[in-house]
Amino acid sequence: MLDKVKASGHRSVVVNEYTNSVIDPEARMLGPVEDGGTIIANTAPGCWGPMITPSLRGGHEVTRPVEVVGARVGDGLVVRIRDITVTSLATASGHDSSPEGFCLGDPYVAARCPQCDTLWPATHIEGIGQDSVRCDACNQPVKPFEIVHGYTVAFDDSRHVGVTLPPAAAETVGHDADHYAALPDGSHQHSVLHYAPADMPATLIRLRPFLGQLGSCPSRALPDSHNAGDFGAFLVGAPHDYSITQAELVEHKTDGHLDIDAVRAGAILVAPVKVNGGGLYLGDMHAGQGDGEIAGHTMDVAGSVTLQVEVLKDYPIDGPVLFPLVEDLPPMARPFSDEEKARGERLANRWGTGPIEPTAPISVIGTAANLNDAIDNGLERAARLLGLSVPEVRNRATVNGAIEIGRAPGVIQVTFLAPLARLDAVGLGDYAREQYGLV
Repeated sequence: MLDKVKASGHRSVVVNEYTNSVIDPEARMLGPVEDGGTIIANTAPGCWGPMITPSLRGGHEVTRPVEVVGARVGDGLVVRIRDITVTSLATASGHDSSPEGFCLGDPYVAARCPQCDTLWPATHIEGIGQDSVRCDACNQPVKPFEIVHGYTVAFDDSRHVGVTLPPAAAETVGHDADHYAALPDGSHQHSVLHYAPADMPATLIRLRPFLGQLGSCPSRALPDSHNAGDFGAFLVGAPHDYSITQAELVEHKTDGHLDIDAVRAGAILVAPVKVNGGGLYLGDMHAGQGDGEIAGHTMDVAGSVTLQVEVLKDYPIDGPVLFPLVEDLPPMARPFSDEEKARGERLANRWGTGPIEPTAPISVIGTAANLNDAIDNGLERAARLLGLSVPEVRNRATVNGAIEIGRAPGVIQVTFLAPLARLDAVGLGDYAREQYGLV
């Protein structure tokens, strides 16, 4: 009986295991979850906690990937984000610098102790402040990252707003960091709340939670924060164990590290499948962020997430597609109202254009080492997905859409009203109809 259940997949899979910050296709996956099944996950904070935990090798702490029954290389995983709930009581963040001597080439991937020269050293906490993370072997402070200007923020009970704290309150939180961070039991990170930054007190902040990481397993082991074209570029020719070539990066990455604020409850994400079983993983929940994440980091939190996942056969591109909520679409990319359609039909009749082409919003993700190259990548993916020329995609994104910045230095969205017939041809039309109430 058990073998029969495993072969067909579980209707729901609960996830509370995490990687060591490296997503490895050779590692054990959880599940499997059935095609159309539900994944419920407790996620650990993303950036800052793992960044100041030298034993973690990727800069984040994401969930162990889940196998999806029927997913094969060349397919897509369609992920409906049913719910995202912040469980942290507080967090801390800020603009960073990387002190010299604390890494081998990349502070996200290869932290080292400058005193005993241990790579990925085990560490412990002593007190609070930016010297509180110390090497187990020699007790030297190990800080691959420092906060140049930062803040500690406490959230209200309903998780609608937060307020940044003055130094004394930030230190109170820092002394009980794991509690306020609500670190899951399986998490290995040191909470950034130990740092107790307080450079911007009494600032009111609006919460709007989303997932910074949501995607499929790459086809070779990659540090989790580097599973994208911009951060992944740091691996090219790197002096550590995760060094790759640019061609290998393009071949293996799945762009799961997006930091796009529209990847939130109610949105639908489509991820490429590059290993059999798909390997859906998630993490790096943010309490909120403006476009671009221009400080480099934002309010990383623990949280609970409910996803529904199904397999889309023969997905034609190597990167993600997003169907955002209507309110997250650029004004020019929103579906036309009945009044606008009526006006358009009268105008088309006057000029003899024939029936107006049905369209629907879509957001195609592009990533690269810089924003210009990421835009080119997004345009090329959109053209390949829909069987259009790049010049036509440029025109449609100009008159009926926008280029949006997910993250500097190199994650963008090409968002526009696409011909619904073209979406139907690649199996995406019904998801657009579902998301936007189209007939």
